[in-house]
Amino acid sequence: MIALARAATAVAIDGAAIGRRAADCLRQEIATYPKPGLVSPVDTGAHDDMDAAMMDRSADALAPFFARLAEAGAAGAGMDVLRAIGIEAEHAMMAATGGVNTHRGAIFGMGLLCAASGFRLAYGAPGTLGSIVAQRWGAEIVRGPIPLHSHGTMVARHHAAGGARAEAAAGFPALYAIALPALAAARDLTADREAHHVHALMTLIAEVEDTNLLYRGGAHGLAFAQSEARAFLDAGSVGAGDWHARAVAMHRAFTHRRLSPGGCADLLAMALFVESATP
Repeated sequence: MIALARAATAVAIDGAAIGRRAADCLRQEIATYPKPGLVSPVDTGAHDDMDAAMMDRSADALAPFFARLAEAGAAGAGMDVLRAIGIEAEHAMMAATGGVNTHRGAIFGMGLLCAASGFRLAYGAPGTLGSIVAQRWGAEIVRGPIPLHSHGTMVARHHAAGGARAEAAAGFPALYAIALPALAAARDLTADREAHHVHALMTLIAEVEDTNLLYRGGAHGLAFAQSEARAFLDAGSVGAGDWHARAVAMHRAFTHRRLSPGGCADLLAMALFVESATP
């Protein structure tokens, strides 16, 4: 575990700024279009219970809790404290959305990155935000408690998929090995920032075992989604002249099948946050 090397002289951090940045990254993901099966300002995709305005309200409601998680990380808090703040954040999300789960996965993943960001800034800790999460809280994440009736838990039980908990405990390997390199590679394809987000999302869909896709479509749904994303990438991705039309067609196909890669969407927002973080 990373020690609190400078516990007596920890640097004060601006938790509110970290919280605002995290919420802004969630809003950037929401605003991106086209995204297969996902909510955007254009339409609601495969979702009947939420729209972009609701998701933006959710992101705004979460900003102060992301700030508190950053401050808790700066204080050297354990996973029990982070989990308690996360539960409060879920209640605030539900209040803002009328009981709709818009960002539960993001509360977990983005929240841990905020806590790691606070810790790194306060103590000058080395390594990536993901490595800090793994070293400081990974063992506690693995131990649980494990929610018995969440979609992720049910999928893990039926499909032997690791899901968000395993990803976090390992330091977010999909974030660092897939999402961030994809954002960097997209800049060689186009100067369009929104297209960068689409390329990164498509790369994540192709490579990640998204438990949201497994929950909604089973193994066949996941295989379909991954095949479609790989075909999009193989055809030139956002560097091709017709990329937008092909992405819209893919979005409609996912929507028709009620497939929504919500885990990949969370990873995209988290990648934007990590890119914006102080090195």
